[in-house]
Amino acid sequence: MNYTNLGNQNSIFNTFIAEIRDVSIQKDAMRFRRNLERMGEVIAYEISKTLNYKTSDVTTPLGTATLSSPTDDIVLITIMRAGLPFHQGFLNYFDKAENGFIGAFRKTKKDHSFSIESDYLACPSIEGKTVILSDPMLASGESILTALEDLKSRGVPTKIHIAAVIGSQTGVDNVVKNLPKNTSLWIGAVDNTLNSHAYIVPGLGDAGDLAFGEKL
Repeated sequence: MNYTNLGNQNSIFNTFIAEIRDVSIQKDAMRFRRNLERMGEVIAYEISKTLNYKTSDVTTPLGTATLSSPTDDIVLITIMRAGLPFHQGFLNYFDKAENGFIGAFRKTKKDHSFSIESDYLACPSIEGKTVILSDPMLASGESILTALEDLKSRGVPTKIHIAAVIGSQTGVDNVVKNLPKNTSLWIGAVDNTLNSHAYIVPGLGDAGDLAFGEKL
């Protein structure tokens, strides 16, 4: 599979990463959500370079222009709730795409280990389509793997793009090892440490809480 770490490049994307990590800036939930959205837009643009295109003529007030447009049938899928503003960034660019939503959560055991449980799936057919699955945090990688297992009931896509903002090296390795060859991973930054509670360090904290407020 293909793997791209946008954080290895010098671009404005790194400013957005710095702001969502910053504890003082995190106090502004609206800015946090907007930065997730903007990062979704940047990754959407990068993914667009890999799509299939065809040329067509467009009539302007002064003549005709020949342009290239993507032909892929795209389905944008995200894992709620943290993924919602990130997902919106992709939808801003792929405005004709279909959409899917997955509800997944950690089920913690007495020994502090956990499993990923999913309890909601709203998604169209992905048969023969291009899937972009977004989740801001790629900690252990199990949420992504669980989501893709659930999506098997919706068909076999031609191409899968996994998009994340921050991941751990453990999570990246897990995903790269277990995902099919027709998959590409796009990520904004990779941190070396995953602590005993499977949180990314230094990471940024709980993306869902920072975007929408603390949960019970």
